[in-house]
Amino acid sequence: MANTILVGAQWGDEGKGKIIDVLTNDADVVVRTQGGNNAGHTVYIGKQKYVLHLIPSGILRKGKVCVIGNGVVIDPVSLVEEINGLKKLGVHVDGNLFISETAHLVFPYHRELDEQREIFKGKNKIGTTKRGIGPAYGDKAARTGLRVIDLINPRRFEQQLQLKIKENNEILKAFGARPLSFKKVHGAYRKAADALRPFVTNTVVYLHQATRKGKDVLFEGAQGTFLDIDHGTYPFVTSSNTTAGGACTGSGIPPHRMDRVVGVMKAYTTRVGEGPLPTESSEIADMLHNMGREFGATTGRARRCGWFDSVATRHATMVNGIDELAVTNVDGLDTVEIIRVCVGYRAGNKRYDYVPNDIEVLGRCEPVYVDFPGWQTSTNKVRSWKQLPGRARSYLRAIAELTGAELSIVSVGPSRDETIFL
Repeated sequence: MANTILVGAQWGDEGKGKIIDVLTNDADVVVRTQGGNNAGHTVYIGKQKYVLHLIPSGILRKGKVCVIGNGVVIDPVSLVEEINGLKKLGVHVDGNLFISETAHLVFPYHRELDEQREIFKGKNKIGTTKRGIGPAYGDKAARTGLRVIDLINPRRFEQQLQLKIKENNEILKAFGARPLSFKKVHGAYRKAADALRPFVTNTVVYLHQATRKGKDVLFEGAQGTFLDIDHGTYPFVTSSNTTAGGACTGSGIPPHRMDRVVGVMKAYTTRVGEGPLPTESSEIADMLHNMGREFGATTGRARRCGWFDSVATRHATMVNGIDELAVTNVDGLDTVEIIRVCVGYRAGNKRYDYVPNDIEVLGRCEPVYVDFPGWQTSTNKVRSWKQLPGRARSYLRAIAELTGAELSIVSVGPSRDETIFL
């Protein structure tokens, strides 16, 4: 498999957790490179459902090493809860999980600030998960953040946390929010530090040693291309680089050591939170929600849904250098008679074949559609490309061609075995 970067080619929630789990079969090491516990990767093994927020999906396969890289922001208390939850389900996490000592930390004041800023913005809110991810990355950029290496140094951590609690309590008071108790926060984080200390290491050195030994590494992205802080639909984005470049900065492995980029996209389009979604359609949203589909793994919120947007995925291919495509949720379209695909945008008299950077222009864009006949038969039990209905194959070939990358994986359900390799 060599070194593979896996990214979302839409607005997140593309089904990366399942595809990562499938690809991990051929990987030795799986690395999470950015984001925080605002992400949620869902994996089904048999009838058991696993929802992972910080730990790479590779933890569910025996013999695989998982790494939380330096580009991730970590809520230590939540991470300990996730580890303990996996142990209760019989998942082994000792000796096969490493945490970067230079990853930054998320604190309760980050979560409080996240919520207060959303309230302050009112109708102009971003639609964050309120997990404190943005404020934590803000501290990182401002060079005032605390890192895992600080957390496991008791004396230094206590001194630094006292200053941070004092500073942020003043900000919270200005918002009219309750100040935080240093004693309570310190106690919870010291307990988490004791639990996490055995997992902490210099992950950059570890990963370079692994690649020199010829280990195959899978770099696991969170969120999606259009939530990228630089290349997404700003300001309705997350606070990290969700594109392929983020895998390099978030792990310490240089670009020339990467061998391929796999882009994951749904057979339609979804988005959680605020911001433009040109192909949004109540018709497909109602259908999917009535099927019990498209509810966020992290927030439980109903996702906004729309038809497949090839303008967006083509842009994602360009930005990420996507070589191969994994298309998920094909079975979600099994009952649709006419399937629409956006092949361009129109705003007034101007047509766009790319995603405009001006958020107001993008908000005015109307999709230009091409219609495809649906296959109107179940694909959930199909296990080979040839067994797929002819119309499904035609649709998949068309959206791959419009996206500009080679189709390599088709997913017709959430479980491992509900996967077709081309």
